[in-house]
Amino acid sequence: MQDHVDELPLVGPELPGAEAFTDAGAAVARLAGIYQTSRSFLRERFRETLAGQAPRARFRAVYPQVRFSTATHAQVDSRLSFGHVAEPGTYAATITRPDLFANYLRQQIGLLIANHGQPVVIGPSETPIPVHFAVTGETGLSVPQEGVLDYPLRDLFDVPDLNTTNDDIVNGTLTLAEGAARPLAPFTAQRVDYSLARLEHYTATAPEHFQNHVLFTNYQFYVEEFEAFARAALADPASGYTALVGPGNALIATPDAALPTPAKLPQMPSYHLKRADGQGITLVNIGVGPSNAKTATDHIAVLRPHAWIMVGHCAGLRNSQRLGDFVLAHGYLREDHVLDDDLPVWVPIPALAEIQVAMEEAVAEITQLQGFELKRIMRTGTVATIDNRNWELRDQSGPVQRLSQSRAIALDMESATIAANGFRFRVPYGTLLCVSDKPLHGELKLPGMASDFYKTQVSRHLAIGIRAMERLRDMPLERIHSRKLRSFEETAFL
Repeated sequence: MQDHVDELPLVGPELPGAEAFTDAGAAVARLAGIYQTSRSFLRERFRETLAGQAPRARFRAVYPQVRFSTATHAQVDSRLSFGHVAEPGTYAATITRPDLFANYLRQQIGLLIANHGQPVVIGPSETPIPVHFAVTGETGLSVPQEGVLDYPLRDLFDVPDLNTTNDDIVNGTLTLAEGAARPLAPFTAQRVDYSLARLEHYTATAPEHFQNHVLFTNYQFYVEEFEAFARAALADPASGYTALVGPGNALIATPDAALPTPAKLPQMPSYHLKRADGQGITLVNIGVGPSNAKTATDHIAVLRPHAWIMVGHCAGLRNSQRLGDFVLAHGYLREDHVLDDDLPVWVPIPALAEIQVAMEEAVAEITQLQGFELKRIMRTGTVATIDNRNWELRDQSGPVQRLSQSRAIALDMESATIAANGFRFRVPYGTLLCVSDKPLHGELKLPGMASDFYKTQVSRHLAIGIRAMERLRDMPLERIHSRKLRSFEETAFL
């Protein structure tokens, strides 16, 4: 069959042509219609092919596209860091899963129309939908490995293309061909689809369950505390929380229901305390290490969360600290190495005032300590993140000198990675850690080391993270997504 591939006609679904819209809701509805038609077409043709029907064509369906043009320098609300383009020109973005991103798209498109007084144009793009992404989530339908079928899959369907799946937009390394439209959104449709598929693989929950406020942890105890908090919240009708979802998409809506646990947990178990408006809280147990931290944030970023915060364990570096003390990061020493190619280490990762204030106020509220008394249990300073869990086994002169020169007060393997990727993806970030050992002072992380104070503080730690997220939820969106995370030339979409 390979010799006759070029003779196969290219067949696709019948899609509407490009049309201008001044109503964001209608624009999103058209995006959804184009996407659903394209996806359904690919699924049906793929089913027919797997069923043994002789291929009669090469099949292609494309993503929908938002396109926007302006010829003037619009005067927009300078308080907003998004919702407008920087200068005259044509801008475009391919879109996937309009059902999942409907609220986000209505908001971003609505701001664009309102700020510039110009319509958006919705129509088919020229970017094919890879068959792998078209069948994702379809029960009983999956793409077999290369060699299983009697013919190469790519002879009949489009497959993922790294040219449209990378991070060149958010990394600021995109090179445009002459006359090409500039990006309207931080991610292409293929990049989003790739991450949605990886999220389901790593967390064993569907992307639909992820909430706008994400907590990361590196300790199973926080999962147990999160479930206990969720059950209490579900018992309180005034809480606004409607359900708890765990790995395997197990869902409970009542406080006493059993939450099934899969026989085999995924690499990064995730739990979602949901609200009807998506403003609930997701907890991801990323485990240990900067690689896991980068993987999780690389993919969650496409969901455009409003904030993510690390609430994990760390090594305290000061003799005045006790096990169970809290560390609020206001700076990061990056020796994790996993982001060096995407975000050079000379790029400063600033503390974000809105996140810092929310976390400090949450600590005060939960511990009932105020002002100077709060310093008894919490220090603010630099957190160092490294990629060597057993750094203590090396000669201490080098690492200790660097830690001392940086004024670091805590060390872990995830926090700077999560903060740096938040900076890179324009997702507001923060870090509140709990001291679990003091290696420089002989208190290593060994069985039996935890004091009663430590155990009490750890039980409070998650409550503080949740309360901080609830405070952020009550802030206007433009306060959280400030210009501090935006570069010289940014996409109009958040």
